[in-house]
Amino acid sequence: MSAAPKIAPYGSWSSPITAEQIASGSIGLGQIALDGQDIYWSEMRPAEAGRHAIVRLRDGVTTEVLPAPFSARTRVHEYGGGAFTVADRVIYFSNDGDQRLYRLPPEDVPQPITPQDSRRYADAGIDLRRQRLVCVCEDHRAGGEPVNTIVAVNLDGRGEPVSLVSGHDFYASPRLSPDGAQLAWLTWNHPDMPWDGTELWLADIASNGSLSNQRRVAGSRDESVFQPAFAPDGMLYFVSDRSHWWNLYRFRSGQIEALAPMEAEFGQPQWIFGMSTYAFASERRIVCAFNRETTWRLALIDTETRRMGIVETPFSDIGGVAADHGKAVFVAASPTMLPAVVHLDLTTRRYEILRSSSTAVPEASYFATPQALTYPVSGGEQAHAFYYPPANRDFRAPAGAKPPLLVLSHGGPTSATSSALNLKLQYWTSRGFAVLDVNYRGSTGYGRDYRLKLEGKWGVADVEDCLAGARYLVERGLADAACLAIRGGSAGGYTTLCALTFHDLFRAGASYYGVSDLESLAHDTHKFEARYLDRLIGPYPLRQDLYRNRSPIHHLDRLSCPVIFFQGLEDKVVPPDQTEKMVNALRTKGIPVAYMPLTGESHGFRRADNIQRALETELYFYSRVFGFTPADAIAPLMIDNL
Repeated sequence: MSAAPKIAPYGSWSSPITAEQIASGSIGLGQIALDGQDIYWSEMRPAEAGRHAIVRLRDGVTTEVLPAPFSARTRVHEYGGGAFTVADRVIYFSNDGDQRLYRLPPEDVPQPITPQDSRRYADAGIDLRRQRLVCVCEDHRAGGEPVNTIVAVNLDGRGEPVSLVSGHDFYASPRLSPDGAQLAWLTWNHPDMPWDGTELWLADIASNGSLSNQRRVAGSRDESVFQPAFAPDGMLYFVSDRSHWWNLYRFRSGQIEALAPMEAEFGQPQWIFGMSTYAFASERRIVCAFNRETTWRLALIDTETRRMGIVETPFSDIGGVAADHGKAVFVAASPTMLPAVVHLDLTTRRYEILRSSSTAVPEASYFATPQALTYPVSGGEQAHAFYYPPANRDFRAPAGAKPPLLVLSHGGPTSATSSALNLKLQYWTSRGFAVLDVNYRGSTGYGRDYRLKLEGKWGVADVEDCLAGARYLVERGLADAACLAIRGGSAGGYTTLCALTFHDLFRAGASYYGVSDLESLAHDTHKFEARYLDRLIGPYPLRQDLYRNRSPIHHLDRLSCPVIFFQGLEDKVVPPDQTEKMVNALRTKGIPVAYMPLTGESHGFRRADNIQRALETELYFYSRVFGFTPADAIAPLMIDNL
């Protein structure tokens, strides 16, 4: 029989979900690849300074196959993805340290197959017929804006990479037909992002390996195409939002056919390479994942009848889908299960967890259960969020007390949060915080129309939705109006800073590598996002007025609550200068401010010690601002002007 819960103020509860456990005991699960009966996947390991390992499952035995210090991570578009591929037990990967492509034969050491220069490679496919890789190349040799192309790289490393396709600003997903006779790929140009508009192209491969008869199959500036793939019979499939929902299509006899039209999303925003929501289990069967309002489900589609059948699983978040005869492998999670690599037997429908993202998972009695909310916002519209009440079996608050509320604004901003179990979120709820995880207007998972609601309104609609969500909970007695905080990273950091600067609802905030100066971002950010703001704000410099009006750095006279900033000093997406200007200005103004610069970190923290320090320091910051004593022993951080 368990002991009665102790009575203690919100925020001061002790929890078995520790920052150290989150940082050191967790890994990030990435790309999945199948090679015969072997299953490969990548693991981002904070305990190894963020190294990306490659792991293989063969005959029931799991083996790490990429030797340290090699790390399978590409920096194309800065965000990477699609860093390795496998064929006939040989691994080809992009190494983080030098961005060269390497060949790793069985029982051997990695061997470079590209020159040592400032080119980067991603999203490779293997052309065994011609003994080469076909991949995206991002060339930084000339300085200035890099040049993106699709190239061929000889598997033996001889000769220079050969350009196959060029002339557009961006390329992704080069895919070879099973017979090696055709190549499909995606392309797009400034100022569009891949979720705005992409084109799907198809070409024949000549006897000398060059491309001929290049033609556009689908896509435009107003149609986003995602994940082209050839079926075993050579037919080309892809996902498109031409219906205003990312649905599955195929190119057949010169015509485009919809396979399973519905108001659901089979696609995702292509922030990284190598994303996959469907795969071919046979010539006639597709395994696919689709998303309705951020809840993912698994299904099988018969390519002849186009009938779709749901595969019942306990998962609400599914991605990285790979398949072969009789099996599917993917990364999945649920509100009670951390992300894991999952093997599904397509005959028995039984699943097996191959690898969890954490080996030390507290009992479920310490977890808050997400509640999906839809609430009214400005203009008669609606926003979506997940609400998590404080939850800890060992504690309850004094009678009549209301919890502090932490509002989370996700990054992107073209992205989404989900109900999947997240220990970083449960860190707060298990200590007595309520959490509201917002899918503001512009988030994905609700169709193209909802996604477009942020066009021209970034820093306005997203902020309104976070404010409205906090008020919604306060009005229902679910949060303390005097203890409201907001936090976010990158684009979510911008939403956070706008909410704190242009409104007075929140009493504190935390910005992780957040944007504070839109003009500087337009000038200084990397190529992939260089024109992102054209749609989110307006064309620059034509609408310079909007850039200045919506930049918190220019309106510090309106910011009057404490803020803590976290910044990686190697960040190329949001340079440290953005954060440091804000910190210095707030110090001068006399506003309580704290700053934690982190060496060795870029856009998103990967080192265990830094992840732990940041989480604990943020808790310490709120304890000082809201006046509670945390149960954790935390090294104090200087808070200026407090």
